[in-house]
Amino acid sequence: MTKLIIQIPCLNEAETLPSTLEDIPKLIQGVDIIEILVIDDGSTDETTQVARDHGVHHIVRHKRRKGLAKAFITGLEECLRLGADIIVNTDGDNQYCGSDVEKLVQPLLAEEADIVVGCRNIEEIEHFSWMKRKLQRIGSHVVRKLSGTGVSDTTSGFRAFTRDAAIKLNVISSYTYTIETLIQAGQKQLIVQSVDVGTNVKLRESRLVKGISDYVWRSVVTMFRVFTLYRPLRVFTWLGSIVFSLGVVIGIRYLYLQFFGDKTVEHLASLILSAVLMITGFNFFVMGFLGDLIGSNRYLIEDILSRIKQSQLKK
Repeated sequence: MTKLIIQIPCLNEAETLPSTLEDIPKLIQGVDIIEILVIDDGSTDETTQVARDHGVHHIVRHKRRKGLAKAFITGLEECLRLGADIIVNTDGDNQYCGSDVEKLVQPLLAEEADIVVGCRNIEEIEHFSWMKRKLQRIGSHVVRKLSGTGVSDTTSGFRAFTRDAAIKLNVISSYTYTIETLIQAGQKQLIVQSVDVGTNVKLRESRLVKGISDYVWRSVVTMFRVFTLYRPLRVFTWLGSIVFSLGVVIGIRYLYLQFFGDKTVEHLASLILSAVLMITGFNFFVMGFLGDLIGSNRYLIEDILSRIKQSQLKK
């Protein structure tokens, strides 16, 4: 029997949670059991009580707020413990059309994918400003390049995972899981597909995005951090090449001025700067090799962690 658990991370969603729950389908072709899990991330309102009143099957509550990414991982772990074969994650603000859950799970049921992401039509979302649409397109393009996936809406939290994919994912960030899990999936050779999904009327302002500049900065840091974790040699070789090349150019400039420039002018500062840049660039190369070696151990550790999880979940 195929068991689907739909997890909903929540923070003060007492007003919007009922709409989200009502929108979730009760029957899906190919799925025998559908259950709902609410992760209350330290809400100060009646989110937990509302979930109970609406018959939610499982509720996990953080004693204090830990952030969306931690709530997401708590949900995955609880879903795995509860025996889920497929896990769907959606938001508690009823942003996504619940009826599209079936679209997400069908590629998993057909064993065509490990992860399916529900992609919104960004151009049709009225409350998205022109700037936010533009940044969304640019950010998604960068994530596609880093992850090697074809997902057009990389910040969508409406996504489905097979049990095996959920076991393999590890989220380090406490801010958001969307970008990190996609880059991880690509690096771990998981098959990621996307389907078009609809959105509902906006019920509240985003709590994750405090401002465009803040969101962009956090997203860039997350992308750099995760990609560096999985591809340190490429990242530090790229950085080292830039710095080392700059040092070489300044060194050539020093030699030119030394032999063909004004002999009365001292150019020692250029020589020192060139040497510092070349040494720094070389250090970047060394850091890349060391990071690559450490990365080999990380792959082994993650494989062992996955095996431990699988062993524990079978008990």
